[in-house]
Amino acid sequence: MRAKARLLGHPIHPMLIVFPLGLLTVAAIFDIIYVSTHNGHWADLSYWMIASGIVGGLIAAVFGVIDWFGIPGSTRARYIGLIHSLSNAVVVILFIVSWFTRRSNPTAPGLTAMMLGWIGIVIAVFASWLGGELVYRLNVGVDRGANLDAPNSLSGRSAMGGVGGRPTRGALRGDSNTRSRDQLGE
Repeated sequence: MRAKARLLGHPIHPMLIVFPLGLLTVAAIFDIIYVSTHNGHWADLSYWMIASGIVGGLIAAVFGVIDWFGIPGSTRARYIGLIHSLSNAVVVILFIVSWFTRRSNPTAPGLTAMMLGWIGIVIAVFASWLGGELVYRLNVGVDRGANLDAPNSLSGRSAMGGVGGRPTRGALRGDSNTRSRDQLGE
């Protein structure tokens, strides 16, 4: 299952997510520095990074949704993609609320505004893990032979599943017309 939204042969969503993740994480770190130093410069930087991270997150979400609609229904990948997107939506909402509560004085945010960001980062780590599960475990958006129903990476079971490590639903089968990557020596 290859990503639907692509640019020059590569999925767009993974290209874009690094920006909001980086900006929002650094904003939360700058809030910690602000709390430690009481230097409003750090809080002001955090304010603008949050604004940029929200915009970047919304843009990345558009391409994530396009890819999600390309995942076949009734697969583990479709369910994980849904939880991934809902978790990221919560992250963006938390940061939007944080940003709005800072607007009156960006150089001296209240503890609530900063706590919303820190909670958002914890949820973003979970959402990122789910994104990694989609890409690295299930090969969503990467390989036409994606195993869309591979077991959870924490289960200790092979992603190939089936008897003898054969792929399950959504994976290339190795019949006379189609060969898997292993059979092609890739």
